Amino acid sequence: MEEKIMSGEVLDEEDADTNIRPERIDEYIGQEDVKQNIKVYIEAAKMRGESLDHVLLYGPPGLGKTTLANIIANELGVNLRTASGPSIEKSGDLAAILSTLEPNDVLFIDEIHRMPSYIEEILYPAMEDYMLEIIIGGEGNTRSIRINLPPFTLVGATTRAGDLTSPLRDRFGIIEKLQYYTMDELMSIVKRTSRVLGVPIEDQAALELASRSRGTPRIANRLFKRVRDFALVEGSGVIDLPITKKALDRLKIDEKGLDETDHQFLLAIIQKFRGGPVGIESVASAIGEEVATLEDVCEPYLLQQGFLKRTPRGRVATHLAYEHLKIEYQNTIFN
Repeated sequence: MEEKIMSGEVLDEEDADTNIRPERIDEYIGQEDVKQNIKVYIEAAKMRGESLDHVLLYGPPGLGKTTLANIIANELGVNLRTASGPSIEKSGDLAAILSTLEPNDVLFIDEIHRMPSYIEEILYPAMEDYMLEIIIGGEGNTRSIRINLPPFTLVGATTRAGDLTSPLRDRFGIIEKLQYYTMDELMSIVKRTSRVLGVPIEDQAALELASRSRGTPRIANRLFKRVRDFALVEGSGVIDLPITKKALDRLKIDEKGLDETDHQFLLAIIQKFRGGPVGIESVASAIGEEVATLEDVCEPYLLQQGFLKRTPRGRVATHLAYEHLKIEYQNTIFN
C-alpha cells in the first residue's frame, strides 16, 4: 500500500475535520431513522455481549457514512480499523488487516464496491465464520493456511449499492440507506461547526450556506471553511449574509447549490446535444470530466432536484434545468 505523505497544512485541515465530527450517536444530526435503528442494534449487541452484526451504509458521498462508522465503534467501546476497497489488492493485504483485529472490533471499509472479486471471496468466510483461509506458495507448491479470527463487525460504505455482488450484500445483517439532509438539519450542522471552530455565524448566513450545500454535510462544512476565510480577510471575522453571498458567488456556487461542473453538465446536454437524450460518456467527453465524477457527484443531486432525467436512450435536461439556467425551453419527446 502507498505511504501517505502529508504536509503540516494538510494535517491541520484533517485535525479540523476530526474535531467537527460528532463522536456519539446523540450528537449526530439528521438521518433520524438510521440513527435510531443503529442505536437499538448497538444496545442489543451490548446486552447480549456479542459483536454487532455487519453493517452496510449506502448513499451519495458526503452524507456521514464514515462518521457513523466512527460512532458505532465509539458506542461499542471498541477499536476502529479503516481500509479502502481499492487499496486491498492482495489476499495478504486483507490478512494483514484482519489479523490485527481484537474481539468485537469494527473494521470500516470505504468504497467497498471497488474491492476486487477475489478479495470478496476471501472475505465471505471471515464475515460468516470468523475464519480466514488463504493459499500461499507458487505453482505446484501451494498450501492453504487457516487463521481463526475474533468476532468483529464489518462496516461497509458505498455510493453504489447496486455494484455490490449479491453474495457480499447478503452477508450484511444491517443495511441502511442515508438520505440527503433537510435545510434545518444542515443549518444545525453549520451552527455546530461554527461553535466547534470558534467562528461566529449569523442565522441568515447559516441558512444561505445550508441552501447551497446540496443536502450534504460534507459540502456544508467545506463551504463554511471557505466562507470563514473570506470573513477573516475581507470582513469583520463574523460570518454574515453579505460576506457569505460574496464568498459563494466567488466560488461559483449558485442559489441551488449547483457548481461550475453541474452547469457545464447541463449546458452540454442543452447546447451540444439539443437537450438530450445523450449518453453519459458523450457528455463526459464534451466537458472533459470523468464519467465516474458525473455519475457519483453530479447526477444524484441533479436527479433529485429535477434538473435531469435518465431515459433508456440517455440523459435529458428537464424544463426546470432550462428555467434555472435562463435558457429558452426546447421540448423533446422525453420531457
